[in-house]
Amino acid sequence: MDPQFWREKWESHQIGFQLDDAHPLLTRHWPALRVTDGGSVLVPLCGKSLDLVYLRRLGHPVIGVELSPLAVQQFFAEQNLSPTLSQVGDLDAWSAAGITLIQGDFFALHRENLPDIAAVYDRAALIAMPPERQPAYAAQLMRLVPDTAPLLLITLDYSPDELRGPPFATPAEQVVNLFGSRYRLDSLEATDALADNPGLAARGLSALTETAWALRP
Repeated sequence: MDPQFWREKWESHQIGFQLDDAHPLLTRHWPALRVTDGGSVLVPLCGKSLDLVYLRRLGHPVIGVELSPLAVQQFFAEQNLSPTLSQVGDLDAWSAAGITLIQGDFFALHRENLPDIAAVYDRAALIAMPPERQPAYAAQLMRLVPDTAPLLLITLDYSPDELRGPPFATPAEQVVNLFGSRYRLDSLEATDALADNPGLAARGLSALTETAWALRP
């Protein structure tokens, strides 16, 4: 993952991955994780997603990690929140109303920088990584959270011959390879997502599957 690539995406407003509401796979399947009431949720590469707001409304303190300072600024402005600044390790962290956005490199975090994480939600982080970087991402994620923390993971799969990511195709066998040594993996729902992603169709995709996974200890 090239940090400058994602900063430029935000600066040029090329954020077709941003939804106008919480992701439907999140709202349908979050209860399957049975996360402790009030448990903190980690959201890597969160952007300004409204998924953060949804999780907070469920009562979870939310910790997002986002590379782009513009995304962080826009999130709080659009939610009419005035965040306070603190430090998380060497990174800036902005907090308001139970939501903290850590601005900087996800790989620069250490477990001691975070509170005890009860669960993880990944809609946009793993698929933002090229396949050769996904093992490093998965290893970092598992270093940051307790063994007891489940994960709701959303992946995309398509023919790599038709499209060069991001988002990157992440088939089931890759999910198993990355996380199977630590988690029990359950495919909760797989949907035909091409109609909901016209930008990817315009780039040449003929088929796109979006899958929600529950990864449980």
